[in-house]
Amino acid sequence: MKKLYAFLIILIAGCSGNPVPKPRGFFRIDLPEKKYTSFADSSCPYQFDIPDYAVVLPDTNRFAEPCWKYVLYPAFRAQLYITYKTLNHNLAAYAEDSRDLVYKHTIKANAIDETVIHTPHKVYGVMYDIGGNAASNLQFYATDSVQHFIRGSLYFNTAPEADSLKPVVEFIRKDVLRLIETLQWKN
Repeated sequence: MKKLYAFLIILIAGCSGNPVPKPRGFFRIDLPEKKYTSFADSSCPYQFDIPDYAVVLPDTNRFAEPCWKYVLYPAFRAQLYITYKTLNHNLAAYAEDSRDLVYKHTIKANAIDETVIHTPHKVYGVMYDIGGNAASNLQFYATDSVQHFIRGSLYFNTAPEADSLKPVVEFIRKDVLRLIETLQWKN
């Protein structure tokens, strides 16, 4: 009986203080050092820099065209889909299609920020930062406005959790900016 009283006293004394919640824990994300190499496919009319921790593979989707690529980020379980089109007086249509694809994310997005692109290599376009738990947090298109058009969209192989993915999205965003800044068209 004494043991029961002792147990009850310890239990009551242990529960009488102010409860302190556990701090919220997050997975540790080790971000690699940024080093870049130039990517060029002899059959495609573009070249750009990619990080050493990424791999470029051809798009194997049955609807894919020859110069469509995946830039895979294996450490982050992410991929940047790159599609290429040759322009034939249809820049406005491609730009509007890109915008439509971005704004399909408004169901889950809490913000969509547009950044205009203009590089010294005569590359123009728009980068879209999509906030919230949208399927794609980053999309862009880039063009020379005469002959070439590239579109990119970033996806993760995980459920979209904006708070958890934010550091990785920001890290990869710098890689996408580097891709755009180094994008050059081949004749």
